[in-house]
Amino acid sequence: MICVALPGLAISTDQGQLTGRGLEGFYRAGRRILSRCQVRVAGREPLAVQARMTTSDRARFTGTLRVTPHGGPDPEVVVERTRGADGTERITLHSSAPRPLRVPVEISLGTDLADLGAIASGVVGPELPASVHASGLRWSCPAGTASVIADPPPADAIASAGLLRWDVDLPPGGSVAVELRVRLEGASPVRAVGRAATSPLAPARATGDDPRVGALLATCVEDLQALLVRDPAHPTDLHLAAGAPWRCGLAPAEALAAARMVLPLGTRLAAGTLRTLARTQATARGPRCGMIPGPRRDAGSHLPPGCTGTEATLLFPVLLAEARRWGLPEQETEELLPTAERCLTWLRAAVGEGSYLRDPQPGGPVRCETQAHAHRAALLGADLLDACGRPGGDGLREWARALQAVFRRDFWIDDRGGGRPAAALARDGRQVPHLGATAVHLLDTGLLGGGAQAAGLLDKVQTENLARLLGSPVLDSGWGLRGLGTNEAGYNPFGHRSGAVRVHETAIAVAGLTAAGYEKEAGALLRGALAASEAFAHRLPEMYAGAQRTEGSAPLPHPAACRPAATAAAAGVLMLTALAGIRPDAPARTVTLRPPHSAPLGEIGLTGLRVAGGPFSVRVSRLGLAMVEEAVDGLQLGV
Repeated sequence: MICVALPGLAISTDQGQLTGRGLEGFYRAGRRILSRCQVRVAGREPLAVQARMTTSDRARFTGTLRVTPHGGPDPEVVVERTRGADGTERITLHSSAPRPLRVPVEISLGTDLADLGAIASGVVGPELPASVHASGLRWSCPAGTASVIADPPPADAIASAGLLRWDVDLPPGGSVAVELRVRLEGASPVRAVGRAATSPLAPARATGDDPRVGALLATCVEDLQALLVRDPAHPTDLHLAAGAPWRCGLAPAEALAAARMVLPLGTRLAAGTLRTLARTQATARGPRCGMIPGPRRDAGSHLPPGCTGTEATLLFPVLLAEARRWGLPEQETEELLPTAERCLTWLRAAVGEGSYLRDPQPGGPVRCETQAHAHRAALLGADLLDACGRPGGDGLREWARALQAVFRRDFWIDDRGGGRPAAALARDGRQVPHLGATAVHLLDTGLLGGGAQAAGLLDKVQTENLARLLGSPVLDSGWGLRGLGTNEAGYNPFGHRSGAVRVHETAIAVAGLTAAGYEKEAGALLRGALAASEAFAHRLPEMYAGAQRTEGSAPLPHPAACRPAATAAAAGVLMLTALAGIRPDAPARTVTLRPPHSAPLGEIGLTGLRVAGGPFSVRVSRLGLAMVEEAVDGLQLGV
């Protein structure tokens, strides 16, 4: 159970007690500031009866106790613990006894002040010695100093045992509470950015025939708010961390992809993410000039690791172009336009006289998804340049047309089933034939963020065959889209890029298939992902095992997955808003609705979205007919 309010985390098991084993504890900025917090009442540990997340940053644990001898089988004291990612824990004792009780309460504390990476690797040292400090305890090491302050102050504090002790008087039917505040000294108190009144994400809500849609959207918005972090040098600029607990820092490609999928919640997150990454862009002369730097990413057993910097560089102009259509103010668009121009200039320089965008490393392959990203960036970038009166749009469109022609020939593998796209071209031009979920990016032609449909890299027949493959049991696990087909060499249902379901790719498939008119396949993937979200209490992890869904089964969690994760939470927003088919053009003051006629989840209503800088609400009927219920003044319904 992971409570998140970055830079704070609290990781617990469903037993409630923090024992110091595994990852348990309170964290601040990747360092464990309290690893052990064990409560005993009358010398005994409460019997755990319930544990649940109340919000994305808070969990509640309930236990019971019998404290009087010969009192019968019923518990007389309920111990409720509310634990927050901000470093607070409130322990409340409720008495059901018919007479007053006086019970000793002991809280045993300890920490190692270890780094999260060391904890995950299993190379942490022993607990540090404690000292009594104010109304609590303190621990120090070269890495820092942590303290726990108790309110009310304990009757006794034993540093050698890491123990705080109270004698609590409980009246019949009464309650008494003790609050602990865990701090990393020298750091300001944790305050979740998304909890502030100035959160960049609109508080969208969903209702409908399927009750799961409301819970999914609410949880996704909460998780996104919990993952918001500020640029330390520019506190007004917010972006999303990749996920908790492993990736609490900025991952450029994931931050841009997530901001793009949540454009229906407003453009402020997109603007903050774009400004933050614009400051990282390489501007020195050379082959990397114009790139947004990013780390390499594992690509499975068939291909070498890919460059997320390439993906981020191509996503930058796409997000800016689409955010403008959703309502990003012209002043902010103009501010970010030079960075987008440098990204597009890098794209043309990296392609050179050829047709394809190759991996930046020597001898790297020509990846299918990279061409899809590049093609979309060229077309949307050209539209952006034209709209802003900048040159270069015609050259980008000309290259995109040339890429389309050669891609349909070089990347398509004919077979008896109608054919499929190759995953990549090797250096010598040989096709890398394995079928995986990265092919869904071929369906993402700019429809996710609004605007007119752009021609994709595949023709109509090829798109139809790809849709059929995405809907087949080879890729559709029943819980979402597998990263690699089950009949491919190296398939592993837990494989990070070779068989596990990645929610981001499933959401792109749902939106892309819906926009292309393949509603049956899109609906099956959507219902599978929704069933998986229910099994995960609507907090979708970034990935889970791609084992086939059977009657009575449940999706298997991946041990290395972040949960919550920015792209997974944003994917939930995308899948639900795709059911309304919102296509805004804020500069033209129009919005078009293209919902799927099949209405795969029945009637659905979406309120609290934002289009053209104002609130937007829409309802789609069981017949697939959409109606705008709220919109900003002057916004016209397009055809």
